[in-house]
Amino acid sequence: MGWKHCTDRSRLDVSSRDADRGRNYRTARIGLILLGLAGGWFVAANQWAFSAEVSACVPPERQTPQKMQTLSAEESVKAQSPQQPARPNILLCIADDWGWPHAGAYGDPVVQTPTFDRLAREGVLFTHAFVTAPTCTASRGGILTGQAIHRLEEGANLWSRLPAKFRCYPDLLREAGYEVGFQGKGWAPGTLEGTGRTENPAGPRYKNFQQFLDKLPAGKPFCFWFGSTDPHRPYELGSGAASGMDPAKVRTPGWLPDTPTVRSDLCDYYFEVQRFDRDVGQIIALLENRGLLENTLVVITGDNGPPFPRGKANLYDAGCRAPLVVAWKGKVPGGRRVDDFVSLADLAPTFLEAAGLKPLPEMTGRSLLTILCSDKSGQVDPTRDHVFLERERHAWVRPEGKSYPIRAIRTAEFLYLRNFRPELWPAGDPDFPNVVGFYGDVDGSPTKTEILQRQAEPAMAPFYQRAFAKRPAEELYDLRTDPDQLHNVAGKPEYADIQAKLRSRLEQWMQQTGDPRAQGETDRWDAACPYVGQKTPKEKP
Repeated sequence: MGWKHCTDRSRLDVSSRDADRGRNYRTARIGLILLGLAGGWFVAANQWAFSAEVSACVPPERQTPQKMQTLSAEESVKAQSPQQPARPNILLCIADDWGWPHAGAYGDPVVQTPTFDRLAREGVLFTHAFVTAPTCTASRGGILTGQAIHRLEEGANLWSRLPAKFRCYPDLLREAGYEVGFQGKGWAPGTLEGTGRTENPAGPRYKNFQQFLDKLPAGKPFCFWFGSTDPHRPYELGSGAASGMDPAKVRTPGWLPDTPTVRSDLCDYYFEVQRFDRDVGQIIALLENRGLLENTLVVITGDNGPPFPRGKANLYDAGCRAPLVVAWKGKVPGGRRVDDFVSLADLAPTFLEAAGLKPLPEMTGRSLLTILCSDKSGQVDPTRDHVFLERERHAWVRPEGKSYPIRAIRTAEFLYLRNFRPELWPAGDPDFPNVVGFYGDVDGSPTKTEILQRQAEPAMAPFYQRAFAKRPAEELYDLRTDPDQLHNVAGKPEYADIQAKLRSRLEQWMQQTGDPRAQGETDRWDAACPYVGQKTPKEKP
C-alpha cells in the first residue's frame, strides 16, 4: 500500500498549522507596513517577532504570556533596534556516523577533539543525547522537522524522500528573514524527485562556509548546516595508527571483540572523527575572525552511531547515543555537563524558539532553551528522564524491500526494545546480495569480516549472535549492571513489572504520536516506499 491510500490522516493531523498560518499572515501584513515606515528595518512575513527576553535567555517561567506572542508593530521595531540583542545566528555541525562517547570531553583516551572539547568548556555538554533513528536519512529528517520519524511517511527509510508537506526549520527561518545554506551532506541520502521540493531541506548548497559568509548581507542573521562525510566508511586501512594513535590505548567497547583488527579499525574511525573536528575548528575560526561567534548558537553532533556491527542501524546506545554540545557564547552559561535525556528532534524547536519563533504544533521535539538558559548542571528538567527510539528500513537487504521495524524506550536504568518482525534477520539476510555484502545493514569493514569469519569460535560466537543473529520480539537491558547492553533479561520473572511498565509507556507514545505500527502489522515501509539507492552490486535503482 502506498502512503496515498494507507496513511491514517486522523493520527497525523496537522490542521492546527493552518490556524498558525492565519495568525502569521496577519503578522506579515503588519510587517510589510513596518517595512515602509521604519526605513528598512526588516520584519519577515510569517515571523513571530523576536523576543528580547528569549534572546537574553530568560527562562519561560519568568516570561509573561504576552511576551511569547506576536509583538505589536512598535515593539517589533524596538526588538530589531541596535539597543536590543540581535537574533542569533544558528550553526549546526553534524558528523556522519559519529557516536558517543568518542570525544575527549567524554573521556576517550585516544581520539583528540580539541574543537568539540573547547565548545564543551564554553557551552553545555549533554551526556544523554540520542538520535531519532540510527540511520542517516531518517535521522536527518527528524532533526530538520523536529518530528518522530514514523510521522514522516517514507522519510523514515534510508535512501528515500521527504515530502514538502513536512516543514523544516531552515525554511521557517528563511521565511523569518534568515539567510540559509549548507555545505557537504545535508538531508541525505535520498532524492528530491516527487517531493515537491526544489532544493535540499537543509537549504541551498554552498561550496564552503567561507563562500556563504562572503555572500551574507551585512547584519542579516544566518542558519547554516555543515554536514561532514566523516567518519563514514570506507576508511584508509591503518590510517589511525599511521597518524600516531596507539591501538593498545583504545578502549574497545564491550559490544565488540577486543582484537588487534578491531582496535586498528577503531583507530581508523577515530582518525576521521579528528578530521571532522578539525574542519569544525576552521569554521569556528571564521566566525571568530569576523566577530560573529559571540551571537552564534553552535551545535556539534552526529547523525547516528559508528559503522560497526551492533552500532549504526541499531537501537542500542552504540547506534543511537550521540555526542552533543551546544554553545551560545555570552547567552548560555558555559562549562556545564547536563544529564537530561534529549533527542536530536529537540534541535528544530530550539532553533525556532531562539530566533523568536513559535515551534510548530506537529513537532514532537521539545525546545532545549530552558535547559540552555539555566545555570544548572546534572539533571535540570526532571521530566526529561527518558527518550524514545525507532527505526524502519535501513538498506535494501531483504526480499521485497522488507523493513526491520523496532521501537524502544531508554531510561537511566533500562533499555526496552520491541522487535516487530523477529522472524527476520536484523542485520539483513545472510544470503541476500547488497552493495556492502551479505548482512547488508552492517557496513563492510575489517571488524565485520573478522566476526563473520570466526563466528564458530567460542570466543567470537557471542559477538556474532548479538550483531547478526535473529532477535526475540522483546529485549530488556538492566543498565545498572549491564551498561553495554549485552544480556537480555526480558522474560525473567524478577523483571516482569518493569518490562510491562516500559512496554506500556512505549505503546502509549506510539498511540499519542500517530505511529502506524501502534495499529498492528503494516507493509507501508516495505516495497511501497521506493528505495532510491543502489540495491545490489549489479543493479541500479
